Amino acid sequence: METLNCPRCGTEMVTRTLGGSAGDGEVSQCPEGHGVFLARADLGSLIEAETDWHRNASQHTAPLPRITADMTAPPASRTPARAWVETLFG
Repeated sequence: METLNCPRCGTEMVTRTLGGSAGDGEVSQCPEGHGVFLARADLGSLIEAETDWHRNASQHTAPLPRITADMTAPPASRTPARAWVETLFG
């Protein structure tokens, strides 16, 4: 993908590989947080990955523990991602 400039601030956008491997597609992201640019084929791949993530999200949940009087509150954790796309830019 050629180098792009953000249409809002003019800063050169940073290119990242989606999914971590070369065949997964690329996204250009504004380093100032103004947005992203995807090629049409990469957008299709991203939509498929998002659909797969939601389809399998319920399989990754742990059962709730039984609550007893001697339990203490667990440490604060990160808010879980609402979508696979959030895991890319979080």
